[in-house]
Amino acid sequence: MKFTYEAYKALLALLKKGGYAFRNYHNYGDTSRCVILRHDIDFSLESAVRLAEAERKAGVSSTYFVLLRTDFYNPASRRGTAALRRIQSLGHEIGLHFDERAYLPELLPDQLARAVIEESGILSALLGTPVSTVSMHRPSRSTLEGELLIPGIVNSYGKIFFRDFKYLSDSRRSWQEPVEDIVRSGEYERLHILTHAFWYHEKDEDISRTAGDFIRSANRERYRRMAENITDIESIFPKSEVFK
Repeated sequence: MKFTYEAYKALLALLKKGGYAFRNYHNYGDTSRCVILRHDIDFSLESAVRLAEAERKAGVSSTYFVLLRTDFYNPASRRGTAALRRIQSLGHEIGLHFDERAYLPELLPDQLARAVIEESGILSALLGTPVSTVSMHRPSRSTLEGELLIPGIVNSYGKIFFRDFKYLSDSRRSWQEPVEDIVRSGEYERLHILTHAFWYHEKDEDISRTAGDFIRSANRERYRRMAENITDIESIFPKSEVFK
């Protein structure tokens, strides 16, 4: 499968053709044949918005998981919050993407649950809407092998979403199994599909190009933000040095 918006929309069409109902982590129980679409936002809110718009055009909804503790974007900034509200306005749910490794030393299960509840509350306050789902970012072995129960919050790493669902992921821009063939086969009644919006573009790109473009774009983005906060930034540092 190519990592393009058209290829992704074709996957959604395959799911529809296969009779899969699009559900989330709260309402999957109302049908036996369904798919849960999950997106972890690891690097770029803008990429997430673009994929959310593509899904809206295809007539489906999904869940986007947002990091609070990350150096790549700021969900509390004006632009960050606007991006998340845009995703919500397109009919999608916002959940918490929780990074266990941001907490040292390693948290015990009850401490981990409290930290998830605390971060979910912060994200909920930013958006003015409840946040009641969580996915783990780079989950620890204990999280993968255990069953972390969090009051009031659905854990996407709960055993039910791996035991009763066929789980498919495009982590590190590589499908570990042939997702299109699996959907076509109709073998599984319930599918749990994780994608990362960061990898998808109008035209297919290899992993090196995607990562490289993102890294280089940081200078341009930093310049734009400084221009908004320093009068006549051009007289201090010429734009031509950044936008080459």
